[in-house]
Amino acid sequence: MKSNYRAVVIGGGVVGASVLYHLAKYGWTDVVLIERDVLTAGSSWHAAGGFHALNADPNIAALQSYTIDLLSEIEKESGQNIGMHMTGGISVASAPDRWEWLQASYRVFQTMGIDDVHLIGVDEIKKQCPILNTDGMLGGLYAAREGHIDPSGTVHAYAKAAKLRGAEIVEHNRVLELNRRADGQWDVVTEKGTIVAEHVVNAAGLWAKQVGRMVGIDLPVSPMEHHYLVTEAIPEIQALDKELPLIVDLEGFTYMRQEQKGLLLGIYEIDHKHWNMDGAPWDYGIELIQEDTDRISDELTLGFSRYPCLDTAGIKRWVNGAFTFSPDGNPLVGPVRGVPNYWVACGVMAGFLQGGGVGKSLAEWMIHGEPQADVFGMDIARYGDFASNREYIKQTTGQFYSRRFVMSYPNEQLPAGRKLKTSGAHDAMTAAGAHWGNSWGMEVPLYFAPEAFVETPTLKRSNAFDLIGEECRKVRAGVGLLDISAFSRYEVKGPSAEAWLDRLLACKLPAPGRARLAPMLGENGKLKGDLTVFNWGDGTWWVMGSYYLRQWHMRWFEQHLADGVVVRDISDDVVGFSLAGPNARKVLERVTHEDVSHRAFGFLGCCSLDVGLIRAKVGRLSVVGELGFEIHCRANEHATLRRTLLEAGRDLGITEYGFNTVNALRLEKGFGIWSREFTQDYTPGETGMDRWIDFNKADFIGRQAALAERVATAGRALATLEVDAVDADASGYEPVWHDGRLVGFVTSGGYGHTVGKSLALALVDRELAEVGTELRVHIVGVERTTRVVQPSVYDPQGLRMRM
Repeated sequence: MKSNYRAVVIGGGVVGASVLYHLAKYGWTDVVLIERDVLTAGSSWHAAGGFHALNADPNIAALQSYTIDLLSEIEKESGQNIGMHMTGGISVASAPDRWEWLQASYRVFQTMGIDDVHLIGVDEIKKQCPILNTDGMLGGLYAAREGHIDPSGTVHAYAKAAKLRGAEIVEHNRVLELNRRADGQWDVVTEKGTIVAEHVVNAAGLWAKQVGRMVGIDLPVSPMEHHYLVTEAIPEIQALDKELPLIVDLEGFTYMRQEQKGLLLGIYEIDHKHWNMDGAPWDYGIELIQEDTDRISDELTLGFSRYPCLDTAGIKRWVNGAFTFSPDGNPLVGPVRGVPNYWVACGVMAGFLQGGGVGKSLAEWMIHGEPQADVFGMDIARYGDFASNREYIKQTTGQFYSRRFVMSYPNEQLPAGRKLKTSGAHDAMTAAGAHWGNSWGMEVPLYFAPEAFVETPTLKRSNAFDLIGEECRKVRAGVGLLDISAFSRYEVKGPSAEAWLDRLLACKLPAPGRARLAPMLGENGKLKGDLTVFNWGDGTWWVMGSYYLRQWHMRWFEQHLADGVVVRDISDDVVGFSLAGPNARKVLERVTHEDVSHRAFGFLGCCSLDVGLIRAKVGRLSVVGELGFEIHCRANEHATLRRTLLEAGRDLGITEYGFNTVNALRLEKGFGIWSREFTQDYTPGETGMDRWIDFNKADFIGRQAALAERVATAGRALATLEVDAVDADASGYEPVWHDGRLVGFVTSGGYGHTVGKSLALALVDRELAEVGTELRVHIVGVERTTRVVQPSVYDPQGLRMRM
C-alpha cells in the first residue's frame, strides 16, 4: 500500500470492485480499494446472484442492460469464472392490471432499443418452466438476457480485471477516519497507515452509513433483512434436459431460479424488518441472520403454491442476509454537495444487476465531470437533508421493500414519509377538498374534490378525470388559484452576481423589472435546467425551477461559484400562489393600489407589490398559457395570501386547482417540463430550448457544444401529437412508429380537456415532426393512431398570456 493515490475506494463488494475496475479502465490507474475484511464480506457473498431486465426507470434499466453485457466481458478479461447462467427470465402476471403493465413495459423496452424481450402466453410460460403452477396466470414478459451468476466469482472478476489494469486492492484494513486536508485532499486513516488521496469513494455497502458520518453526512440508507431458501435436488428438475428460466412472480412476492438440481426461492415479504439501521457492526462479515419463517409465512405459502414440487423438497439451507436500501430502492451515486471530492456509490440493493452501470457512471463522473447517461434516478442529490431523518428512512425504505413486487400506479399516492412539509394554507386547502401529492417532502395539491372522494389507482384514466376537466375549464374561462410553494427559489446577490449568472445561464439576462426563461447547460451542451431568472432591479436576482431539484441545482451552482457571488436557497422561506385566467388581473386589481394593467405591468415583468396586507414579489408569468401572475410571499403569510385572493375573486368564480390540472393545461400549450421534455440527456436543439439561448453572448457554460449542435442540426425534434385514444392517455416512454419503424418516443402525455383531445409530446425524427404526419403509438400496450399537430393546440399565438 502506497501513501498517496489519486482515488481511494472504500468497500470490497461488487459495487466497490466495479468502481475500481471502471476507474482503471478509463485511465485512472493510481487507485486503490480498501476492504475492512475480505472481498465480498458484507452483502455480496450471500446474494442470490440473479439479474433481470425490468426497472421502472428506463435510464436505470439501460444501465442494467449495460451491466448484463459487461459480465461476460469481465469474465474474459479477468480469466475468472463467474458462473454465468444465461437462462432467460419471465416476469409473470396474474392480475389484469399487472398484465397491462407488462404489456406497457414491453413497449418501453422497444423504446430503449432492447429487442430480446417479448410477451408470451401461459402455454409458453408452462413450456419454459414446467414445474410452475400457471393457474390464474394471464401472461408474461420474457427477456433472453436474464439469469444468474456466482456472486463471489463475479466480485473477484471485477477485482482481477482492475488489478490487471494497474489498480490495487488492500484487504483486512479498516478505514478509521476521513479528514479533509488544507490542500483539498483527504487523509484516509486506516489500520495499516494513512493514505493521502485526491478522491474518496464510499462504496461501503452495509457500512456506508458509518463512512458517511466520517465526513459529517447521514446517508438515507438502511440495511434490511432478506430471505431466500435453497432446496436439495428435486426429481422434477433432475428430469429436465435444460435449465429453468429465472421466474419473477409479481403477485406472489417471489423470485425463483434453478440452483444445481434444486431451486432457489427468494421472498419480498410485506412484513419487512430493518437490521442495524446505523450500519452493520464493524466485525460483521461472512455471516447470516437467523431465519424467521413465521414472519414470511404468507409469502412462503404463495411460493409453495406456485411450485408444487417444493412440498416434498428438502431445504438445504436458509439465507437471511442484510442488504442496504434507499428510500426509493435506487442506488445513491455521485458527488456529495458541500464535500468536495467525496463520492458515494451505495444503497445498491441489486448490486450484481446494477453494479456495472453504477461503476461506469461514477467513473465517468469523476474523470470527465459528467456521466454519459442521465443518472438522476440514482443521483444522491435527488434527496435533501430531510431524507437523513431516521423515521423518514425507516418508513420509506420499509415501504419500498414491502412493495417491491406490489403493483404501483402512476396516480397512486403512497403514505410513507408524508406530511413532512406543508405550506401555510395546507389545512385550509385540505378542508376545501385538496388531494395531495408529494415533491421532495413537500405536499403539493393535485386537484380538488368533494368530501369523501377517493381516487381509484389505475393505468388508465381515473375517476378524477372529470374533476380535473372541470378545473381546466374554470381556469380557461375565469380565474384559477394555484399553490406554487413547491417551486424552488434561489436568491443571487453580490457585486459579481450579474456576470456570474450571465455565464451560468445560456439566455440573455433580463433587464431590471423583467424575467426570462433561462436554459442552463452542462459543458457538453446538454440541458442542466429549464429555469426562470428574475431581475428585481435592486441588485437582487432570483432563479426559479423545479422544487425536487433543489439539492441538485445548488450543487451545480456551488461547483461553479465565483468570488463576489452569494447564492441562497430561499425555497423554505418564500412560497406563494399563482393567479391564472382571463379574470386574473381583475382579482389582483382589487387587492393592490398599484397599476397592474398590461401597459404598466407587461408579460414577463416583475416587481414588488402590496397585495392586501402582504408586501409581495410578483411576476407576470403563466405555466398554463393564460394571463397570469405569480405572487410570492413569506411562508408565514401563505394562508393570508390565499384568503385575500379567494375573497377578492369570489364573485368572479375563482377556483382552486392543482398540478394534475396544470399538466393537462400545459400539454395544450406544448409547454415542456423537467424530467419529461427536458433532461440532462437532451440538447437544446432537439427540445426547442435553443430559442431561448443567446448565441451572441461571448461565453456561457456549454456554448461551444451548443453552437456545434446548432450548425449540425439536431437529428430529432420535440413534437405535439394528437392521439386517437379511448380510455387511456400516454404517460411517457411509449414508442412512436412510422411505417413499422421506431422513430421516437413519448416524453409526456395526458388529456387536453379544453380542446377535447388526447395529447402527447414526443421526441421524433426531425423529418417526421412536420404538422400532419401520421404516426403510431402504444398506450398501455395498445397501438393507437396519432398525428403531428401544431405545437400549441390552444391559443397557438400565445395571445392570452399577453392580454
